[in-house]
Amino acid sequence: ACIGENGAGKSTMIKLLVGEIEPQEGDVWKHPNARVAYVAQHAFHHIESHLSKTPNEYIRWRYANNGEDKESLVKVTMQFTDAEMKLQKTPYEIQFVDDETGKISKVKKVVAELVGGRKINKSKDYEYEIRYAGSSVDSGEFLPAKTLKKMGWEKAMKAVDMKIAQRAGLYVRPLSTKNVEEHLEDCGLVREFGTHYRMSALSGGQKVKVVLAAAMWNQPHILILDEPTNYLDRESLGALAGAIETFDGGVVIISHNNEFCSKLCPETWVMDAGHLETKGDADWMLKQDTKIEAQEQITEVTDAAGNVTKLKAAKKKLSKKEEKALTKKVKNKIKNGEPLDTEEEEFAFEKDLL
Repeated sequence: ACIGENGAGKSTMIKLLVGEIEPQEGDVWKHPNARVAYVAQHAFHHIESHLSKTPNEYIRWRYANNGEDKESLVKVTMQFTDAEMKLQKTPYEIQFVDDETGKISKVKKVVAELVGGRKINKSKDYEYEIRYAGSSVDSGEFLPAKTLKKMGWEKAMKAVDMKIAQRAGLYVRPLSTKNVEEHLEDCGLVREFGTHYRMSALSGGQKVKVVLAAAMWNQPHILILDEPTNYLDRESLGALAGAIETFDGGVVIISHNNEFCSKLCPETWVMDAGHLETKGDADWMLKQDTKIEAQEQITEVTDAAGNVTKLKAAKKKLSKKEEKALTKKVKNKIKNGEPLDTEEEEFAFEKDLL
């Protein structure tokens, strides 16, 4: 739970988390496959342009494009800056290795767009499907995330990640009238109101239920609720508390209702004049880290056919001496046009040697 006086910075911090505003310093990181649902403090703004629709029609409209959420805000953090657009138009030297001969060739190219595909390479890093400027090939060409970041395409990669994550939520259940009707009923809105009433005819509490149901449709991993207790009666509040307790994902609640938060949240973020202090059982995250570190590392995997695959051990941190020696080796290889192995190529990207 995130609590604090009005103007303390609670909503600003949440807007940073969901990408509505950019941090002046530091970074905000989100796992590429994470689905995050956000219900704003003024929850009705999510539906105010759709009051002529029934709740069922609204949810089916919102997720009709292969599970992508149309109500995802056009966020400041997803808009290209002038500097990024300039980088995108600047030719960047890309290294190609001939699979047959092993010969390295370097060509300066400009990426026109990311076309939506993504895969994992041998280094366990993401590569994104791209189309080069002036190319007649629409798809099938991929570039590593580190290269694309240098070319000014980081925000476009995040957009691809978000679309893939949202589509994954759709695979759980088809977007049918019947399924949406059952989902709305699970969220406390009876079928009659969910399927046959326009949203303009619903009460404030019923509209909040529609907003919550719509946010939960694509099976989010994390749910962020800004003042969820507004407009809900005592019975609905109890139902929401019960749902949060049994929800398997993460929940962040901003609320002035201390009684509601204290019963549900093991950890409290107290905002005061822009400063955050953590209170309560904040050690639960540390305990999770200890469990992960204590797990025995798996070195091989056997599939159903009996094939054994050796797994790479976790990367060892290099000493300053080892790093210096590897830098020299990689620089010499690049200078002489020799191919780099996977680890050397990864190191070269990390240290901006390519």
